[in-house]
Amino acid sequence: MKLDTDRIRKLCSKRGLTLQALLQHAAVSRTAYYSLARKVSVLPVSVRAIAGELGVAPSAILEEAPPAEWRTRALLRRAARVLDRHPHAAFENVWHTLVLLEEPPVDRLRRSLLRGRAADLH
Repeated sequence: MKLDTDRIRKLCSKRGLTLQALLQHAAVSRTAYYSLARKVSVLPVSVRAIAGELGVAPSAILEEAPPAEWRTRALLRRAARVLDRHPHAAFENVWHTLVLLEEPPVDRLRRSLLRGRAADLH
């Protein structure tokens, strides 16, 4: 399996991220990213060998973690980095902010407008 750099760039664009921002949020260095991008396969040789002996594609013997689990782990890593720099911050506030930042800006704006209207009615 090869890293699809075009697909990564398209996904970044869709989320309003630059490649540099993505790598920074994922805690992956540019050197590591471009090293992976140059490789013919990012799968370990041992995984390809096992799959070859079984006569199946490597993807047939790999288990993929659910996307929600990946997102949660990534957010936890980001929250830990923020808390390392700002130990006085409350985890709940950092977590909430990071979750909101994952949403598209239009959705965040819509949510805040709804909250503002609800407060205005009371």
